[in-house]
Amino acid sequence: MAIEALPEDPAEWRIAVVGSGAVGCYYGGRLARHGNRVRFLMRRDLEHVRAHGLDVRSCLGDFRVPEVEAFGSTEEMGAADVVLVTLKTTANGDLERLLPPLLHGGTRIVTLQNGLGNEEFLAERWGADRVLGGVCFTCINRTGSGRIEHTAQGAIAVGSLTEASAGEAVRFAGLCEAAGIECRVASSIAAVRWRKLVWNIPFNGLAIAGGGIDTSRILGEPALERLVRELMGEVIGAAERLGYPMAAGLIEDQLAATRTMAAYRPSSMIDYVEGREVEVESIWGEPARRAAAAGVAVPKLEMLYGLISGLVGLRRGT
Repeated sequence: MAIEALPEDPAEWRIAVVGSGAVGCYYGGRLARHGNRVRFLMRRDLEHVRAHGLDVRSCLGDFRVPEVEAFGSTEEMGAADVVLVTLKTTANGDLERLLPPLLHGGTRIVTLQNGLGNEEFLAERWGADRVLGGVCFTCINRTGSGRIEHTAQGAIAVGSLTEASAGEAVRFAGLCEAAGIECRVASSIAAVRWRKLVWNIPFNGLAIAGGGIDTSRILGEPALERLVRELMGEVIGAAERLGYPMAAGLIEDQLAATRTMAAYRPSSMIDYVEGREVEVESIWGEPARRAAAAGVAVPKLEMLYGLISGLVGLRRGT
């Protein structure tokens, strides 16, 4: 069955945010501030946000969303035209319960999650025509109830999985741009995901392995910087073997950009030190498996994957 078209004017779209942590509140907050109808699925911040709204401290200019449509269940939210999935990938199994009440014949599902495998997970269950892949390049942390700290970057890349939704990817990008969110349409969202992993794999991983260190400490230690470079090289090699060419000079560009972040605390490290689930499989496990399947040796990545798996297991007591 062909998927239905969305309203021609993106300003008419009903938007649901599933996973209202730092990423969901930041991007959903920018859309809501621009006048879009945005509903947020919330848990621990629900009552606070209902009473006080969202407070975003941003390098692009602070803003508040004083009145927020926040809900405790997707059944209460009603059908949406666009669903932004910003849950941690460790909770992907919950989407089979959470998403159906939000879907109608033309709903598009946009994943802004980390790592690999998210588009495939959604497409297998709700059809590839419904799914748009999204990758955000940003430094965002949740610093309190309803409070988000945005310290650098903020752009999104979005792409469709099929020709049927190519136009919706373009219109979603336009929706974001109108709200002050830099957004470009990518011809290959898979290539963009691998490019983000060039940064995420070493910096999130070494921040955890170091017991909770930030990016400035990683780059301040020559041995760790060498390991960053080696890990980046392995990820680039795997991506290129899989058919996703990476730009020349990407490693140096990534390191230079990271130095401008000062003492940035990667999100996976914060999850680890605060005792929350860590996205081990999507960020380290799946890339390692895909590299192995393509015949690419990634010994440093496999070592880091094993180390983080062990540390997270010890934290859980398993």
